[in-house]
Amino acid sequence: MVKYTGINHLAMATGDMDATIRFWRDLLGMRLVTGLGHPGYRHYFFEISDHDMIAFFEWPETEPLEQKDHGVPVAGPFAFDHVSFEVADEDDLWELRDRLGAADIWCSEVVDHGFIRSIYTFDPNNIAIEFSAPVPGVDVRKTPVMADTDPCREARKGPAQQAGVWPKVTHPTPDNERESYEGEGSRILAMLKKKGHGWK
Repeated sequence: MVKYTGINHLAMATGDMDATIRFWRDLLGMRLVTGLGHPGYRHYFFEISDHDMIAFFEWPETEPLEQKDHGVPVAGPFAFDHVSFEVADEDDLWELRDRLGAADIWCSEVVDHGFIRSIYTFDPNNIAIEFSAPVPGVDVRKTPVMADTDPCREARKGPAQQAGVWPKVTHPTPDNERESYEGEGSRILAMLKKKGHGWK
């Protein structure tokens, strides 16, 4: 069974990396931990937590999204609505709301969802973001609950992985055939191996 440990990174896109850095690093306080690039291309990573990151590609002709409110249905091709970042408690939520307000960036009122309390805003690329503080004593990961009055067929089967839905692996890749191919990020490892590496 695969053990998931979190989100390594969410990959977004921007046409203005400077504005993106000022928002994510300087306003929200997420460290810029690494970056790749050459003319016409950048890929920078910001630390959300000890394990999770959000990354941005900078492509020169990328334009901000059309602003779309969180959770409002749309028609046609669509995949991404918003991303929610968890904060430790409600004090953090109010601190973020105050920071956004001081920066004259729109932020919603605090919304109580029962298991989390949230605020909503947009980054400079019009990516819809939410910040969520857990409600003490309520943990849907430990005690899953279905509050949909008419859940879809698969949801009615419960929260656990269902056996027999997909074919079993009958020919796992042998260790001696497991290969990986060098990607753009291999330069990061080369920098880390150099003496005196660091931010340059």
